[in-house]
Amino acid sequence: MTITELATLTGLSKHTLRYYERLGLVPLVVRDSSSGHRRYSPSHVQWIDFLRSLRQTGMPLRDMQTYARLVAKGPSTWPARRQLLAAHRARVDQSIHLLREHRQLLTRKLRSGCAPVGLGNPVHGPSPRE
Repeated sequence: MTITELATLTGLSKHTLRYYERLGLVPLVVRDSSSGHRRYSPSHVQWIDFLRSLRQTGMPLRDMQTYARLVAKGPSTWPARRQLLAAHRARVDQSIHLLREHRQLLTRKLRSGCAPVGLGNPVHGPSPRE
């Protein structure tokens, strides 16, 4: 498949796909012998989707590069890959915890009013007439 098709299937721009390739995140990309254009396989779609998930959960590009290098070295690197993913999952869990705390704060503010007491906000929330 072409880079345009890969971009459509993964939701990443062609620019991002080329950038990821330059960083060494996308392995085994072959070039068409006549045109020189990149050619991707269906397994690239799955790999890119995984990379995208890692990125969306906040994994730094350098950790993604480390993971990609480990994958390229084969199954013997599974313990190191597992450790990298477990550390990232712990960071994601911490982010989720913090987001829940922030959400609770927003819920309390929505119940009581959005300004701190004494700054134009009644002690018990808006009056029923407002």
